[in-house]
Amino acid sequence: MNTIVHPSTGRGHADHGWLNAHHSFSFANWYDPARIQFGMLRVLNDDIVAAGEGFGMHPHNDMEIITIILSGALEHKDNMGNGSVIRPGDVQVMSAGTGVYHSEFNPSKEEATSLFQLWIFPKEKGIQPSYDQKSFSKEDRKNKIVAVASGFGKGDELYIHQNAMVSLGQLENEKSLEYAIAHPGNGAYLMVISGQLNVGGKILGKRDAVGITGVEKFNVSSQGNSEFLIIDVPMK
Repeated sequence: MNTIVHPSTGRGHADHGWLNAHHSFSFANWYDPARIQFGMLRVLNDDIVAAGEGFGMHPHNDMEIITIILSGALEHKDNMGNGSVIRPGDVQVMSAGTGVYHSEFNPSKEEATSLFQLWIFPKEKGIQPSYDQKSFSKEDRKNKIVAVASGFGKGDELYIHQNAMVSLGQLENEKSLEYAIAHPGNGAYLMVISGQLNVGGKILGKRDAVGITGVEKFNVSSQGNSEFLIIDVPMK
């Protein structure tokens, strides 16, 4: 098993007042030549959006954009006619394809919104843009790893245009799970949302991450109650 550890303190950071963002990979004004992407995973941003603030209407194309709400809420609007509010437990997928304009705002006047946003390169360009969202109960992933988005359509997860799988896991103290790589040649990028994990002998705390390649499966063990994110993507 090949691993590369990315401590939480090594991420890029930008505090714009209305947006407090941490970047796992080079983004906006933060650039690290060693942290451009992990296989087809281009962006993993850990954002806190202030009350009443957000991202105005802006374009994307040829990218699978996945948003996971940790706390608070986010109001989505796009030029495809979609409009909705996503909340904790909700996952949003936008396939930008040939081009889409969208905005994302925190509708609360009091509470900040905490979220992850992922960008994954699609396996084909120029697809018809689309939008979808779904709620995934935290109780359903107690001592389990649950897929929330993938290109395989094996369960209830949202569809993305890539041989990739995005999963959320939750482990009680001293519990362990085995994770199987979703597709031959894929690697897995695991980030600890909360708690502490032992992954392949690496001890990871809150927002620490590890990239794993060269294996078909690996073990995840919890040291205290923990939550985590796994992004399983082609490496080329």
